[in-house]
Amino acid sequence: MKNPRLSEIYKLLPLHFMSELTTDQLVTKSSLYKQFITEREEILRYKWIKSEEAGHDIGFEKALVDWTMNHRALWRENSLKK
Repeated sequence: MKNPRLSEIYKLLPLHFMSELTTDQLVTKSSLYKQFITEREEILRYKWIKSEEAGHDIGFEKALVDWTMNHRALWRENSLKK
């Protein structure tokens, strides 16, 4: 059975690319992966800001949960407009 995420990635790329790219290349070139990386960078930026405000490292998990609960929806809405 095919990995369902890879199936989605294959749908995003033109057919002629599939024969030329490895699985790793397919993943890193996909819009889904690029979206993940961009979102991760936002969370890390948020973590840095909140850690500076707190005077200590708040940790990735706390930053992830807080950012997701309070900022993700608006961030995604704004990023989709670009």
